[in-house]
Amino acid sequence: MAALVQGIVNDAQTLIRQELTLARTEIQKDWKDLKQAGAALGVGAVVTFLGVVFLLLCVVAALSLVLPVWASFLIVGGVLALVGGVLLFRGVHKLNTVELGPEKTIETIKEII
Repeated sequence: MAALVQGIVNDAQTLIRQELTLARTEIQKDWKDLKQAGAALGVGAVVTFLGVVFLLLCVVAALSLVLPVWASFLIVGGVLALVGGVLLFRGVHKLNTVELGPEKTIETIKEII
């Protein structure tokens, strides 16, 4: 009887160690994906911002030939705000697609229980 109980305890310990290893692996992968998404968002935002600044100055200069300068800046600012909103929406959507929980571990534990 004692050997049977000892075997069950050993199996439970082994199972718990395996589940912890699986959870650690899943969390590390999710963290890596999250860092990559954040880095891509950050670098993309900075490069886009610099490009947009120069292009918008060019557009303002061109519009100011036919419109008052204030109207040129108003039009260009409105377009910039719209584009910025779309980019922010896409970044938030990308962040929401990253799963942060150790799904396989949770499923396995639910099956065990």
